[in-house]
Amino acid sequence: MTAKSLMVMGTGSDVGKSLLVAGLCRAFANRGLRVAPFKPQNMSNNAAVTADGGEIGRAQALQARACRLAPVTAMNPVLLKPEHETGAQLIVRGQRVGSMPARDYWKKRGELLPDVVAAFDELAANADLVIVEGAGSASEVNLRHNDIANFGFARALNLPVLLAGDIQRGGVIAALVGTFAVIDPADAALIVATLVNKFQGDPALFEHGKRFIVERTHVPCLGPISFFADASKLPAEDVLALDQPAQPGQGTYRIVVPRLPRIANFDDLDPLRLEPSVSVEIVPPGSPLPRNADLIILPGSKATRADLEALRREGWDIDIAAHHRAGGRVLGICGGYQMLGRTIADPLGIEGTPGTSPGLGLLAVDTVLEEKKQLRVEHAHFAQTGDPLTGYHMHMGVTSGPDAERAFASIGNQPEGAISADRRVMGTYLHGLFAADAFRRAFLGTAAGAASAAAYEEGIERTLDALAAHLETHLDLTALLAMARLPERP
Repeated sequence: MTAKSLMVMGTGSDVGKSLLVAGLCRAFANRGLRVAPFKPQNMSNNAAVTADGGEIGRAQALQARACRLAPVTAMNPVLLKPEHETGAQLIVRGQRVGSMPARDYWKKRGELLPDVVAAFDELAANADLVIVEGAGSASEVNLRHNDIANFGFARALNLPVLLAGDIQRGGVIAALVGTFAVIDPADAALIVATLVNKFQGDPALFEHGKRFIVERTHVPCLGPISFFADASKLPAEDVLALDQPAQPGQGTYRIVVPRLPRIANFDDLDPLRLEPSVSVEIVPPGSPLPRNADLIILPGSKATRADLEALRREGWDIDIAAHHRAGGRVLGICGGYQMLGRTIADPLGIEGTPGTSPGLGLLAVDTVLEEKKQLRVEHAHFAQTGDPLTGYHMHMGVTSGPDAERAFASIGNQPEGAISADRRVMGTYLHGLFAADAFRRAFLGTAAGAASAAAYEEGIERTLDALAAHLETHLDLTALLAMARLPERP
């Protein structure tokens, strides 16, 4: 039997849609329902490998975890991974289709609606409730034609919509009421309630605001939901999260990370951020890398050669070289690993203009980008201590050279990654590696004599349960569940 469904849209990006869906997924799963998350179209360079060998947005992987499900490609059938300002890599059902300019995608995206609906049907066949997340702003009327992410998808299945706004941004009343004013009346008719998110202060002071919203929209206004302070303990998907004030540990071990223009899978850093002995600093363009860093991490990148050029324009290559000469350590993850080598060759023009770029030369390895993307979960062991870790490969390059003979890790009997002759520079393709507590403890101990105090995976579970309890406190979830309904096809 097809599951009931409810779709959460927002008045804008970063209003808390992903977190709301994750919390609702856990709350309803705790009530004994079979719940599944779904996002028709996502745009993010933070992705996760799925159980069926593809990739989806990081937020949908977290939402699957909230449902106590393994992530599968049906949960996010269309994923766009920006490669430059006007183009992106297109992922359909977890697999790379190719790269295309944004203008071409917006013209053709309507053709993907049958694939999106089919993916939804797969989830609904084995669930009681599917909670759908929209993308960006629901009021972008300039993008409404051929839409598959928001009302285009909702209209295709006549789904009820919960419209969320962020009061911290200011103007939440105008954002909610204004959405009704600008969108098509048939789209507005699908909205069953509005919701005010991220409230701080006395909620009684917003009662008049709620009444005004109800009078103008003619649907209930839910909340306000107070600000959930532990949100930073959950993996973020949107790169906007990097613009928020950092909450680093207060320890003396300093990790610095250059913010690359196309930084990808930056949630690799999350377990390190939670370490009390560690301070993680994302360095923005225009600032030098601090000279007193203990470790520099070069993160993943969606456009490795282009980001390497940007790194050099910032002068960060000079900072990294000086850091290494002074005895500092460097770790490169995925694209960052490729940058640390001698060369990066792209003969097929997979990431842009075909050619070869000189790397930073801190690892004696060379990379050739290939068309086939490697997507798989890996169970590995840290080469220096034998501690186990689980990570995932998500890359399109093959890297080899003398330093690869000193492996960073082993996967079965196969070496993975590379370590320099002086053992102060390391590279690996393994994303998500720091979530393994024993490995993280060993890595920090090897690098700085630091001791790990956090149990990362247990912390994620506790935070998801706390988020569900938070929503139970501020919302009538029984009434919200009653707003869900079976999809209808025109």
